[in-house]
Amino acid sequence: MEQQRCWRLVAAAWAMATVGAAMGQGTALQGWPEGASPEAVGKRLASHFVTSPHQYATGTLHYSEVLTWYGSLQFAQLTHDVELRDQLIKKFDALMPNGAEANRIPQRHHVDDSVFGVVPLEIGSETGDQRYLSFGKGFADRQWDSPRPDGLSAETRFWIDDMYMLTILQLEAYRATKDRKYLDRDAVEMAAYLDKLQQPNGLFFHSTDVPVYWGRGDGWVAAGMAELLSALPRDHPKRPRILKGYQTMMAALLKYQGKDGMWRQLMDNDSAWPETSSTAMFSFAMISGVKNGWLDAGQYGPAARKSWLALVGYIDQNGDVTNVCEGTNKLNDVDYYLARKRRTGDFHGQAPVLWAAAALLR
Repeated sequence: MEQQRCWRLVAAAWAMATVGAAMGQGTALQGWPEGASPEAVGKRLASHFVTSPHQYATGTLHYSEVLTWYGSLQFAQLTHDVELRDQLIKKFDALMPNGAEANRIPQRHHVDDSVFGVVPLEIGSETGDQRYLSFGKGFADRQWDSPRPDGLSAETRFWIDDMYMLTILQLEAYRATKDRKYLDRDAVEMAAYLDKLQQPNGLFFHSTDVPVYWGRGDGWVAAGMAELLSALPRDHPKRPRILKGYQTMMAALLKYQGKDGMWRQLMDNDSAWPETSSTAMFSFAMISGVKNGWLDAGQYGPAARKSWLALVGYIDQNGDVTNVCEGTNKLNDVDYYLARKRRTGDFHGQAPVLWAAAALLR
């Protein structure tokens, strides 16, 4: 614990000492202290993931592991690290049909299971190998094989987590195939969730029946919107609605960011602890916004930088992210959220730090 406290103090000092210098270079998102660059942090986490066992000893692959795989693959691509990419692919081959771990392939028609298709789609996109593309595309297609009367996926449940889970699978199918139907599905789904769940203050309740501003839940939303906006054409009819929802949320996040650069487990509760998975997702969303011109760089660049440097202070000597909220269901009870345990190395936290590193490298 004392070591982690020292890391956080160092990170805070880095933030104070380097924001001014970086702004002098024209952007807050460059000029990193030693060990805090996205290249260094991403390499540590992705290499650690290659040798990490499954976090759940039995059952199908958990979505948090899927999304850590996705982040690691994107990092390897952006840094042209062919060796790392090949290690990640070799690890996944056990989860292909007829592989040694094929029993871990998720089967439920549920957002948490369908997102498994993201990894073979990403591998296929990076390598052009049709085996992976076909396997991953099957998960995206089945998500809309029996749509609701309103055109939304049958997996729609109006939990804010879905705004990432549904989005990233369809988006990866679009990236792999360039078939516009996947992008249109995403846009319609995202607009429906925005209309249903975004509150006047810009944030999101966990679900329609749980009026709680849960950090990682809102993080899923922020990351999902940033991913979709990165691909959605400027003339898409749903883009103005989604961009408005995104910018409204980002403005709200500025108000809730702590002086230490972190966001809390319950965003509007001062007694809640600083939480890394939500902070990493918000960092990813803000970095993406600054880099793509959706957000004012002078206002949001320093906030994004501050959050990234704070996150670096929560990574231990093993490449494990600390202060990660454990897996969380939904319950209309504030105390339930406040009592959630802090985990170290949980994939819920490893994944979004890798996304944020990738966003900084784009």
